[in-house]
Amino acid sequence: MTNPIYVANLWLNLVPLPSIKLQRLQERLGYEFKAPTLLQLALTHRSHGAHNNERLEFLGDSILNLVIGEALFKRFGDVREGQLSRLRSQLVKGETLAEIAREFELGEYLILGEGELKSGGSKRDSILADSVEALIGAIYTETDFDVCRSHVLIWYADRLAALTVDTTAKDAKSQLQEYLQGLRKPLPEYEVVEAAGESHAQIFTIECRVVLLKQPVRAQASNRREAEKLAATEVLRLLNV
Repeated sequence: MTNPIYVANLWLNLVPLPSIKLQRLQERLGYEFKAPTLLQLALTHRSHGAHNNERLEFLGDSILNLVIGEALFKRFGDVREGQLSRLRSQLVKGETLAEIAREFELGEYLILGEGELKSGGSKRDSILADSVEALIGAIYTETDFDVCRSHVLIWYADRLAALTVDTTAKDAKSQLQEYLQGLRKPLPEYEVVEAAGESHAQIFTIECRVVLLKQPVRAQASNRREAEKLAATEVLRLLNV
């Protein structure tokens, strides 16, 4: 459990976020913090000052690797160590964590220093990824491993369900990006043009624009990541890649 004196001291060093805003984030996370200051610390980037989320990030990174490693070990009983390591790397890498952060719309809650705010730090993959790890560390800090593991597995449920031993192959977005880079063309641009439905059951419509096609390509899915992949898949088809 969190030390109450530690939590009280946090109030002296953090700029409080509005309680309504914090509640909205906790609903998205599926977890309500007993100590709101611990949540705010997890959202505080080092650019904001000495009291930041780096220690929680360190803790969360260790827990995440264990939780995902355990889940893969149980699911793929006949897969060798090297392949398990590659699968785990796919799930815990910064890009995947940043995708999860965007699904929570975490960027709008981050507490950043003035320089990072001006340079778009709230959209930067590395900062978003670190914040997810810090949230995992924060949940563990005030609960225990079992509770923390259950929430991490919920966050990763769709990705784990879709996982196969061949998942390490490049996805459509990566293939499209590498194809355009090989032609020395600008990278694809993805934009959410519509998000319809209730917050727990939204359908995202994504447009993907590439210079090789006159019109943008649209795709829909229940989360932004999958919609972008579907759009990239259709672009590859149209380009006969």
